[in-house]
This record gives sequence, structure tokens and C-alpha cells, in this order.
Amino acid sequence: MLIMNIFKAIILGIVEGITEWLPISSTGHLILVDEFIKMDVSPAFTEMFNVVIQLGAILAVVVLYFDKLNPFSAKKNQIEKSDTWTLWFKVVIACIPAVILGLPLDDFLEAHFHKFLPVAIMLIVYGIAFIVVERHNKNKTPKCTNLNDFTYKAALIVGLFQVLALIPGTSRSGATILGAILIGSSRFVATEFSFFLGIPVMFGASGLKIVKFLAKGNSFGFSEIIILLVGMATAFVVSIIAIKFLIDYIKRNDFTVFGWYRIILGVILIGYWLIAM
Repeated sequence: MLIMNIFKAIILGIVEGITEWLPISSTGHLILVDEFIKMDVSPAFTEMFNVVIQLGAILAVVVLYFDKLNPFSAKKNQIEKSDTWTLWFKVVIACIPAVILGLPLDDFLEAHFHKFLPVAIMLIVYGIAFIVVERHNKNKTPKCTNLNDFTYKAALIVGLFQVLALIPGTSRSGATILGAILIGSSRFVATEFSFFLGIPVMFGASGLKIVKFLAKGNSFGFSEIIILLVGMATAFVVSIIAIKFLIDYIKRNDFTVFGWYRIILGVILIGYWLIAM
């Protein structure tokens, strides 16, 4: 049983590592995959696993961008250190809307939207949004092409877009990237800021899920710890690859292909849901 659960955790870790950074919704994909590949664990553990596994993914950002995000780096001069602190302050500002709205709405959204059909619908809605935004911006020159030019106001607006991602199927990276592009950021700046914004958000969300999991009388056995660590480690390795791919991809392409992927997947899933009813 443990071996099978480890195998399933690896599959879920691969899904998380790919979908966390591509704008196609990691939580949505994990919920969908769980329809077909169920671990032999309690529903409470599965719910917690689908969030905490993101820690592995976010550690990939910390490793890949450690020097860029480290304000104490001996390689940086005072101006560069100051710019790094400023970047972190912008990330904090962008987190505020999610903290204010996400905490009180967490239980409600979990009960009503962590389901098959809402995920499929949101995949389609934001798939259309990506295509529309990319066509609208096709011949426009971005106003912000450097993270140092990304303002506090822009950070707050992106933070508001991040709130949309509280609904599974939306995609945290997708919502924040769309928001940044709409206010004039280049795809590169929008994507990198989305990466960095994920660090406190995912640590906070994972911590909250663990606390709620334990507060409801649940506990971690040896097998649950192994399953969680395997999922996180897999998500970490795959995330390294996915992040490098996305950064290279957006240098030459837009996000339209992800929009079509979301629409096609959403339509297939709604069709499956109707058949299974």
C-alpha cells in the first residue's frame, strides 16, 4: 500500500511541478488528477497534501533565484542590495489582498469550489482571458521591462489579481501574469514577479493547511510523512525544469498556447463530467 501511495505521490509531484509555474492551475490539476488517481489516505490528508506539496515547487524558485533574492549577498553593492529589499517590499505589498480576503474565505472556497466542475469552468474562463489579452497586447510595447521599474502600485494591482486564484482552476501564476501584462509589464517581468510572489504566498498557505489539519485532530504517521516528502521532492525537481522552460519559452513566444490548452482541457472535463453524472 505504501509503495503504491509513493508511486501516486510521484505522479502528483510531477503534475504539481509542471502546473505550478505554467499558467494552467496546479491546484486545479491536482484536484482533477485525484479523480482518477486516488491515494489510499484520508480525505483530510489529500486536501492538505494538495497544498503543502507546493512547498517543494517554491523551493525551486528559492534555489534558482537565491542570489537575485538575497539582500545580504556579498556579490552585491549597496545599490543592488537596496533594490533587492525594495523587491521584497513590493512582494509583501502584493501579498496583502490575499491575506485579507484569502484567510476568511478559505473554508468557504474549499467547501464549494474544490470540485471537478468549477475547476473545468475556470480553466476555460481564464484560457479565453489569456487569448484575449495576448491579442489585445499584440502590437503594444510594454511600459515596464525591468523589475526595478515595477512600482508599488503595480505590485498591489497584481496582488488583487492574485485573489482571483483563490478559486481552483484559475492559476495563481496565470492570474498574476495576466494582471501584470494588463498594466503594461513585459511577459518576462510579469513571470518573474509571479515567481517571487509565490514564495510567501505558498509558505503561508502551506502553513495554514498544516495547522488546520492538526487542529481538526489529524496527525502524521510514518507513511504520511514519507508520501508528503516524496511528493515535495518530486515537485522540486520537476519545478526546476518547468521554470527554466517557461523563462526560455516566453523570450520567443506569448501565452496563447496555454490559453488554448486550458480551453480544450476544460471542455473535455465538462464532457466527462456530463457523461459521469
